[in-house]
Amino acid sequence: MFENKTVVITGAAQGIGRSIAIHFAKAGANVVIADIAHDLGVQLAGELQKEGYTAIFIETDVRSEENVRQTMEMAANRFGGIHILINNAGKGKWVSPLELSLDDWEDIIHTNLRSVFLCSREAAKLMKNGGAIINMASTRAEMSEPHSESYAASKGGIVALTHALASSFSELNITVNSISPGWIETGDYDALRPSDHLQHLSKRVGKPDDIARACLYLANPDNNFITGTNLTIDGGMTKKMIYEE
Repeated sequence: MFENKTVVITGAAQGIGRSIAIHFAKAGANVVIADIAHDLGVQLAGELQKEGYTAIFIETDVRSEENVRQTMEMAANRFGGIHILINNAGKGKWVSPLELSLDDWEDIIHTNLRSVFLCSREAAKLMKNGGAIINMASTRAEMSEPHSESYAASKGGIVALTHALASSFSELNITVNSISPGWIETGDYDALRPSDHLQHLSKRVGKPDDIARACLYLANPDNNFITGTNLTIDGGMTKKMIYEE
């Protein structure tokens, strides 16, 4: 499906990003693993190459404007352009807003939100014949638990930035969408309790593959009527009405 297409995935060395990279590799894409985690990135690229897929690792700090520019240019030079960008890199810190330092606040905002702008800007310059950008937001853009201010602000910003970029990049034939995952278990899925699964309308906790398949869908040029939207993938959790007894 994605033969001769190049996808850059930030934060692709582990978790959801790793699953996205594997799915795109199996779909025939040239996969660029852009991550700050050097050893894990090299390992994943090696695994994909060993299976006959086209994948490279570029060590990338998405907080750095120059580093982001270099990564996009290296990817485009290696494969003749960029067709798909998935802004997946992110981090969180749960601490009382009364104790959250400004340095920690800015680190989360720069890693999660500013990076989406930087990567999208630089990738769009190299999408010669249009393309697709997919940003990883979160259901925490719409609902919160205590002490999640920096993470919630960054993810809410991603949703807003997504439709703004979709408007600006429409003249370049680039679609821009976001995905808001709910509970996606990236650890030991078998260790989850029955109650963990049953609290979802879907009766199960999500898996990284659920998000990866959505990325394949939104990146498919046949689906280019979809742009500026946020796709919530949470097993129905944000639609539940809950009254505590």
